[in-house]
Amino acid sequence: MTPPVVQEETTGCGIAAVANILGKTYSEMKAIANGLGIYADDTALWSDTQYVRTLLNNAGVTTSDDEIPFTLWDSLPDTALLAIKHHQENGKNFWHWVVFKRIDGKAMVLDSAAYLDSNIRTDFFEMEPKWFIEVTSIL
Repeated sequence: MTPPVVQEETTGCGIAAVANILGKTYSEMKAIANGLGIYADDTALWSDTQYVRTLLNNAGVTTSDDEIPFTLWDSLPDTALLAIKHHQENGKNFWHWVVFKRIDGKAMVLDSAAYLDSNIRTDFFEMEPKWFIEVTSIL
């Protein structure tokens, strides 16, 4: 497994999460996103699911049509975009994007936050996912 992508902008978690799924660097994914009119400083990137879906679909990756409420870590698919740090500002929902991966039965979360000591997380009890988007096919 390649090292997780770390977001290079404070609000670039959606771009970094998609880069982690697609195996691209942050700068490669940012260039693709910008070409599609998606920018890290747009708060909709972490308050609307359509942007990450667009980036994944553009790469030929299929996702679940809806956000699926999180229940248990064991019930997650092998790859999923998770919404953690869910909160509201002025009645609008916001979250931090991370990627859940299960490789050879080992579960982990790729968290692009630059302040973390390790961007591969297994401290599941610390994260409180609200919901997830299943990634159903990766090229």
